[in-house]
Amino acid sequence: MTSLKTTALAAAFAFLVGTSLSFAQTTPAPTTPAPATPAPATTPMKATSTKKAAMSKECYAEATKQNLHGKARKKFHAECMKKATM
Repeated sequence: MTSLKTTALAAAFAFLVGTSLSFAQTTPAPTTPAPATPAPATTPMKATSTKKAAMSKECYAEATKQNLHGKARKKFHAECMKKATM
């Protein structure tokens, strides 16, 4: 009886190992990469980080001149930066 259980267990184990290896050996279907599309030539240039930093500094200086603090200062800075980047 023990040898029958052992044989059945060994057969089940061999089956599981064999099927898992067969799945691991399958190769995926070859895919072709999508052709790269060039960026449009008329893309507007964005401000560089140094230009943004300079604009931000100017906006904060103006907020200081107007004696703005807290939420009013943040709101002023956001509006100033929008105007500066347009």
